[in-house]
Amino acid sequence: MTETRRIGPAGLALVGLLALVLAACSSTVTRTPAASGASPSAGSGNAGSVVVQRGDTLYSIARRHGQQVADVARWNRLQPPYTIYPGQRLTLSGSGQAATAARPAPTAGSTPAARPAAPAATPPRPATPAPAPAPASSGFAWRWPAEGVLINGFVAGDNTRQGIDIGGNSGQAVNAAADGVVVYSGAGLVGYGELIIVKHNEQWLSAYGHNRKRLVNEGQNVKAGQQIAEMGRTGAARDMLHFEIRHNGKPVDPLPYLPKR
Repeated sequence: MTETRRIGPAGLALVGLLALVLAACSSTVTRTPAASGASPSAGSGNAGSVVVQRGDTLYSIARRHGQQVADVARWNRLQPPYTIYPGQRLTLSGSGQAATAARPAPTAGSTPAARPAAPAATPPRPATPAPAPAPASSGFAWRWPAEGVLINGFVAGDNTRQGIDIGGNSGQAVNAAADGVVVYSGAGLVGYGELIIVKHNEQWLSAYGHNRKRLVNEGQNVKAGQQIAEMGRTGAARDMLHFEIRHNGKPVDPLPYLPKR
């Protein structure tokens, strides 16, 4: 199921919730539609590059090819808000970066006389880093939402790494990580594929993306460990679950909250 659902008057409150819960979806990149009459370059690029098509964003291209947005931006020397244009060719690997021009060797007789080395200064003592703050307590136990291998971890401040990715097999069970109520079940958020969001209380939510099939509806109560979806690859390059925990709308690292494996 890959339709983009229309949100009527009854869903206006949900729109506000999603803007808070998944702010990364709207802030990661700027979608730049092609001007009227513009046409993309022919071809889809070689194995290490891709030609931008109408409606593409840097986020959607990175997700489609299994890359991180920050990496693609760095390889192509793009700066926020990562504006791209139809017909533009983007490199999809670090090997495609332009080589730095070699500095010409000095000609004979042009080498200046070497200056006497200055005495080495005593390096300043590095400051002791402040300890990382302890994660906020949710007041309830969390469960792993799926079996599988952790393939991507959380990175604070990185809009492309606001949760964890668990690799698995198509059709594998995706379970609620804690008791709650389903506040979103749909495919209307670019980059998350078939997505489910569960509200656990007024402060805590969890999100489950890239599902093959959603098994619960909005407003439905779910129990911890209850299957809510089947794992898939909608909006991703491989079968996986993208899992996020959010506290007061802000993403937190799920690993400190999940049981040790």
